[in-house]
Amino acid sequence: MTRPSAQPLRPEDPPLASGRTPRVAAARRLTRRSRRDDVRQFLAEGPQAVREALALPASTPGAPSVIFSTPAALARYAGFLSAAPVPVITVDDAGMSGLSETVSPQGLVAVCSFLDVPMSAVSGPLVAVLTEIQDPGNAGTVLRTADAAGASGVVFTEGSVDPYNGKCVRSSAGSLFHPPVVRGVPAIEAVASLRSSGLQVLAADGYGESDLDELADDGELARPTAWVFGNEARGLPGEVAALADRRVRIPIHGRAESLNLAAAAAVCLYASARAQRRPPK
Repeated sequence: MTRPSAQPLRPEDPPLASGRTPRVAAARRLTRRSRRDDVRQFLAEGPQAVREALALPASTPGAPSVIFSTPAALARYAGFLSAAPVPVITVDDAGMSGLSETVSPQGLVAVCSFLDVPMSAVSGPLVAVLTEIQDPGNAGTVLRTADAAGASGVVFTEGSVDPYNGKCVRSSAGSLFHPPVVRGVPAIEAVASLRSSGLQVLAADGYGESDLDELADDGELARPTAWVFGNEARGLPGEVAALADRRVRIPIHGRAESLNLAAAAAVCLYASARAQRRPPK
């Protein structure tokens, strides 16, 4: 089966919007965090993100207010764009490049409202806490993994990358629109809130005193759990690690020095997800 191609514009078709079109120019400013914070809107790029945004009820947090598409993307994704309850504005390639933060834009961008929730809205049974994580690709991948593992919330603590960063949104592959997301809360406050909600707090630490496999064998991972993940290079701040109930290391059976952040988060979150779903003996 061949992909549908964009149809050439007919003489009666309206001209394509460009980077100078007011709505496109206003959306382009959302690539800056300061502007996103001012208007509480962000850009969701790519068909998967736009599809997930459109699945939200209109006027709810995260729902799109306008979609920008190149002619080619409009033809390729006509199946869901034709039913969009918001304006779909066709943009030329140069205008789309200004909305995208990638070398090869996917041709589809939605302007969405912020969807983060207060810390009090997040509880068990499984929560991922990102502490001082700086790489947006890593952060988005952890968010995607937490969503896949069935996490009940993801917390981006103060000092971590903005979850509305363009690369973070793309790396989440639409998962930003699924579990409740908290943004900008101090790590110590997040840990205290989760513990008061009845969760044990486990800190992922390559030098931790507890072994992940042993905790799984002992049934400890079946408990409601908040996993805390630290900076890619520095790990967890000492004051945050000290608040955890356990500092947990992932056993290394081969010769690798360690696992990267996203891989370690996947191992820990899925270990808890499996334990929590296993019927009691």
